[in-house]
Amino acid sequence: MMIYFSPAKINLGLQILERREDGFHELRSVMYPTGLCDIIEINQLPAAEGPLRFSQSGIRFASDLDENLCVNAWKLLSSERTLPNVAIHLHKQIPVGAGLGGGSSNASTTLQGLNQIAGSTVSAERLTELAAQLGSDCPFFLHNKAMMMEGRGDVLSPVRLSLDTLFLVLLFPDIHISTAEAYGGVTPAYPEVHLRILLETPNDRWKDLIKNDFEKSAFIRHPLLKELKNSLYDAGASYASMSGSGSSMYGLFNSPPELPQNIKKYVIWAGQA
Repeated sequence: MMIYFSPAKINLGLQILERREDGFHELRSVMYPTGLCDIIEINQLPAAEGPLRFSQSGIRFASDLDENLCVNAWKLLSSERTLPNVAIHLHKQIPVGAGLGGGSSNASTTLQGLNQIAGSTVSAERLTELAAQLGSDCPFFLHNKAMMMEGRGDVLSPVRLSLDTLFLVLLFPDIHISTAEAYGGVTPAYPEVHLRILLETPNDRWKDLIKNDFEKSAFIRHPLLKELKNSLYDAGASYASMSGSGSSMYGLFNSPPELPQNIKKYVIWAGQA
């Protein structure tokens, strides 16, 4: 039996630069893994059991088994290599549709776990290519560190950034923002200063420098999100933002904060960043 922790991510800045000819958008963001994780258990089965058993617990969500990203990861890797018969169990703790990348993380973590069980027969480079087939941001979750994301989300490069001294609070108000709604509300534009340069400034200056381009229209449609961001700042956050296309919000603090009641009920995770 192997246990794997499948982390959520937050976005530090998210810039929508232009619409591409392939229909995707050119993006720029830094993605950072968090301590909030789903748990994936992979057990090897006897040959008589059949190639795959899949089960899940925790947060429930409507999902066709054929669309489940853990199952799709198994299908993809089994088309590359002969895999032992396995049972995969997903315990879901990352909210679905929250902008935290839970599904993509599950896919990449499953790929890595299955490859390990199969004797690491697939190279890191090929594993990255397979992850990209499962989703644009899946390759990020093969790394356990901050990465600059560009292109449509599949071009990654290292970035020197650590939030280890900070305390992270994650909020989820259970508002669903579809991809179409999120992108429909933004006007792509190249900023004057590259995000990589902005992130080199002290984090207590990020408030006025680093933006998530999805926030403007999301806050108009869902005023609670703006209220939560302001409440995080009122509680002493050095930086607060929406993650991805929402609706999760996060705050970075220099020490564990005393949160007001209007925030506490939305907290899904808090701890060292």
